[in-house]
Amino acid sequence: MSKLVVEVVDAYDLMPKDDQGSSSPFVEVEFDGQRQRTQTKHKDLNPSWHESLVFDISQPGDLEYKTIDVTVYNDRKGNHGHHRNFLGRVKISGASVPSSESGSSVQHYPLDKRGLFSNIKGEIALKLYQVCDELPREQVQRAAPASVVAENEETGRFQESQFNETPFQEINGGRVQESQFQETPFQEINNVNNFDEEIKVDEKKKKKKKKEPEVRTFHSIGKEPEVRTFHSVGTGTGGPPPAPPPMKEKPPAVEIRADFAKAAAPAASVMHMQMPRQNPDYLLVETRPPVAARLRYRGGDKTLTTYDLVEQMHYLYVNVVKAKDLPVMDMSGSLDPYVEVKLGNYKGQTKHLEKNQNPVWHQIFAFSKERVQSNLLEVVVKDKDFGKDDFVGKIVFDVMEIPLRVPPDSPLAPQWYRLADKKGDKVKGEIMLAVWMGTQADESFPEAWHSDAHNISHSNLANTRSKVYFSPKLYYLRVHVMEAQDLVPHDKGRLPDPYVKVVLGNQIRPTKVIQRTIHPVWDDQLMFVASEPFEDYIIVSVDDRIGPGKDEILGRAMIPVREVPQRLETGKPPDPRWFNLLKPSKAEEEGEKKKEKFSSKILLRIFLEAGYHVLDESTHFSSDLQPSSKFLRKQSIGILELGILSAKNLQPMKMKDGKLTDAYCVAKYGNKWVRTRTLLDTLSPRWNEQYTWEVHDPCTVITIGVFDNSHTNGSKDDARDQRIGKVRVRLSTLEIDRVYTHYYPLLVLTPGGLKKNGELQLALRFTCTAWVNMVAQYGRPLLPKMHYVQPIPVMNIDWLRHQAMQIVAARLQRAEPPLRREVVEYMLDVDYHMWSLRRSKANFNRIMSLLSGVTAICKWFNDICYWRNPITTCLTKTSPTYGCSAFTSGSYTPR
Repeated sequence: MSKLVVEVVDAYDLMPKDDQGSSSPFVEVEFDGQRQRTQTKHKDLNPSWHESLVFDISQPGDLEYKTIDVTVYNDRKGNHGHHRNFLGRVKISGASVPSSESGSSVQHYPLDKRGLFSNIKGEIALKLYQVCDELPREQVQRAAPASVVAENEETGRFQESQFNETPFQEINGGRVQESQFQETPFQEINNVNNFDEEIKVDEKKKKKKKKEPEVRTFHSIGKEPEVRTFHSVGTGTGGPPPAPPPMKEKPPAVEIRADFAKAAAPAASVMHMQMPRQNPDYLLVETRPPVAARLRYRGGDKTLTTYDLVEQMHYLYVNVVKAKDLPVMDMSGSLDPYVEVKLGNYKGQTKHLEKNQNPVWHQIFAFSKERVQSNLLEVVVKDKDFGKDDFVGKIVFDVMEIPLRVPPDSPLAPQWYRLADKKGDKVKGEIMLAVWMGTQADESFPEAWHSDAHNISHSNLANTRSKVYFSPKLYYLRVHVMEAQDLVPHDKGRLPDPYVKVVLGNQIRPTKVIQRTIHPVWDDQLMFVASEPFEDYIIVSVDDRIGPGKDEILGRAMIPVREVPQRLETGKPPDPRWFNLLKPSKAEEEGEKKKEKFSSKILLRIFLEAGYHVLDESTHFSSDLQPSSKFLRKQSIGILELGILSAKNLQPMKMKDGKLTDAYCVAKYGNKWVRTRTLLDTLSPRWNEQYTWEVHDPCTVITIGVFDNSHTNGSKDDARDQRIGKVRVRLSTLEIDRVYTHYYPLLVLTPGGLKKNGELQLALRFTCTAWVNMVAQYGRPLLPKMHYVQPIPVMNIDWLRHQAMQIVAARLQRAEPPLRREVVEYMLDVDYHMWSLRRSKANFNRIMSLLSGVTAICKWFNDICYWRNPITTCLTKTSPTYGCSAFTSGSYTPR
């Protein structure tokens, strides 16, 4: 007979239950009618047991259908649990139990609530595995914690039974985690033993099982057909259910937290169909990096609390400000000075300034403390020459004596230092420096020249720095073209075929063509996307359609966007105005105030729709749903903090150049974009940078992309940064004040299929600052009121979204350093509106599932017509006029 071993290792951060703010916890484990408990740990919120509880498994084949209940109680009076308080529980599916001790590891389970109003927190560490009966009891020992890879099914696996229901699951794609009270379960795939021989069971332990209702388990596997496993309960004697072939175990990687994956009820005989497994490379893995927020600041530095979602990295900063009274080194009496900062094998260099004895540089260098190879920091002033550069003077610092600066302290003030020669004697000239030890929380960190980019030229250095960008504020511009009067065609003998063409920047929209009249009436409404600052002009031209592809301009009007009024609410729009239509030559000379005695006129109603939200992202991945007008915007409900920690297993993107990958991250939420620094020539970069956003709506999504920098080696401006992958996280799936640290797979959809380019480690935390506003958000519609009162035509939505994306991409590309167009387009899904066979198949499956009820009725009616079930056909064909009918050969005879 096999045994189930449950090793209770320890627990952490339990809820205090007594008057002294502590608890006396013990653990009770129940499996298959057997119940055991551990010892009580008095007055300990972080108890450690390391006790192994052994249970009998009556039929090993039924283990995967059973549940292990682990409950933590507080022993109030120390009388072996007769008076106890509930501290949390965990339910573990037997299917997740490894078949051997070597395949098991310590897993951390968050404690679940017993009810909606339970006040529970903390987690418990358990180790579960099976052992054969042949092994002596002494060999069931405690094992050291090992780390395994948690595997979660991206497609969302759920089970339906008579009593239990598993919440939906999702990875960072488009699907959202939906669980009312539970976290997303992480499921572990373990080896499944194949039983070839019939297991002998002791006669005393045989019990006749009661007949149970039929249980069906439905597995929804992405876009694949539905797979059903029917558990038929009978009275016959059947062997254990056939098991799928064993899966290969993953090697130890990172410590995980596994939640409960609920199992179906046990069955005597199973008609089993093998369910396809999700690719383990595409799964989400939880990690526990040593960040201050995860460590709860236990024994740590209190200064870490301001930058607590990333690992602290120390840097040696050198701020080279300026120099004065430098000696002349050339025969011509000139000096071209520059400063060289050297620490071990790493060297940074400022620009050289020609013929300047009092140069000013204002340049900061940062050397990673992990790579410090020397105890001496040398700051050398040199003179740029055609051959060998001349030595002017130097300053030497002992690294152990450099002071530590901790934000939010003010920046360290630079000081004057007297230059010395190679022997240490003082020479002419002084240099102003500031040298200190700091972390990535230092405000000098983004502008510093880092030691890992020491071979980057000054012209390309800006492309490697971390920056923050803001998208321009966008508005919808509505142009209502009503009518025109007194049009004058070029050919006096014919009436014109006029139409209006409105141009705003790169956006061009025409109206319909009116047949043969000089007083046309169009009554067309055209919509555009305008951005602040309003520096563009609206060009309205009336053209005459002479022939196919041949038009002539009858008149043109130029209207500044800054003079256009705004409409905030769904009230009356502004009154229309008549505008003069000038000839093209006169329109260009309008600035000189040359007026014609007579001109054609056009009636227009133009205004900015400030009550809408201009969509510049995909609707279901939007990070901002606020209206354009600041007067209609709601107050923030919280703060989102993102820590971009590291990446691993990135694909080499520069193999042709003999390099690996120059990776950087871009994150977008709302109108704020952030870009990390570029780490050169590595497949495992460690950024450890933290950023913050204000949150106005929980039903929004933050997007993080990883790119390869193609502008670090003097490449042409038309070189494109290569996309590595993208991650999306929906804020509504995050618990408040909880720190999430995961490895997210970087997936890219290529013509050859889905490809994984590495994994990105992130830390996320959402903090609610206004509970009332947050609860009220769930009672409001998703988009502003104008979208529902006066909806934008569906034909225009995609076109307007595309134009908004182009405006944002063009604006950010002009920043310094630029956030390049290919990066912005990939983050905003510019090509999302293009036709896709994969998306078409998914939409077809959704439509078919929606119409499944209609199809079932049609199939039922077809079965009636073809006598698939004679009894049903007889009952349906009974006529109320003739009463019962006797059917013979498909016909009936009235009674």
